[in-house]
Amino acid sequence: MMGGIKQEQSDASQQLRASHSMDQPQEEPKKRGWPKGKKRKKVLPNGPKAPVTGYVRFLNERREHMRARYPDLPFPEITKRLGAEWTRLAPNDKKRYLEEAERDKVQYAQELKEYQQTEAYQISSAKIHDKRIKKAREAELRRLRKANIEFEEQNAVLQRHIKDMNNAKERLEAELGQDEKRTQALHQHLLAIKHTLVQVRRRPSETWILRSCEETLDTDPQKLPS
Repeated sequence: MMGGIKQEQSDASQQLRASHSMDQPQEEPKKRGWPKGKKRKKVLPNGPKAPVTGYVRFLNERREHMRARYPDLPFPEITKRLGAEWTRLAPNDKKRYLEEAERDKVQYAQELKEYQQTEAYQISSAKIHDKRIKKAREAELRRLRKANIEFEEQNAVLQRHIKDMNNAKERLEAELGQDEKRTQALHQHLLAIKHTLVQVRRRPSETWILRSCEETLDTDPQKLPS
C-alpha cells in the first residue's frame, strides 16, 4: 500500500516538472545579423510601402501574444515557434492572411505605378543611379590598387633577379679578364723561350739542351724554365 502511494507521488512530481519545463523558454544562441546571401528589399524614398506576405502578416499578428506569454524568449525562438504554428494552421485560417496580402500586393502595384510618374521618384532614381556609379568607381579603384600592388611586388622580384644576373655577369667578366692576362703572360713567356732557343742553336756544344727544350715545347710548354 505504501509503495503504491510513493509511486503515485513520484509520477505526479515528474508530470509537474515536465509541465513546468514546457512553460519555461529554452536558452537559445543570441540573434545574429541579417542572413548571409539574403538581400534586403530596397525602400523607395517617399514611395509606397512594400506589401508583406501572408506568413509575415501572421507573424506580426501573433508575435506580441507570444512575447506577452514568454517575455524572456529570444526573438529567433519566437519566430521558430510561430513558424511551426503557421505550418499546423488550417487552410481556412491561412486564407484570411493570404487574401489580405494579395489585396495589399495589388494596391502596392497601383500606388507604385502612380509614384513612378512623380518628380520625387525621378529625383530618387537619379540619386540611386549616382550612388551605384560611385560604388562601381570605388570598386574599380580598389581593384586597380590591388593590381598595382601585385605589379609592384612582381617588379621588385624582377629587379632582384636582374641585379643577381648583373652581379654574375660582372664576376664572369672579371674571371675572363684574369684568364686573358694569364694567356698573354704565357704567350710572352713562350716568345722568350723561342728567342732563347734561337740563341742556343748558334752554340754546337749546347745542342742537347736545344733538343730537350724543343721536346718540352711540343709536349708541355708550361714546364719550360722561366
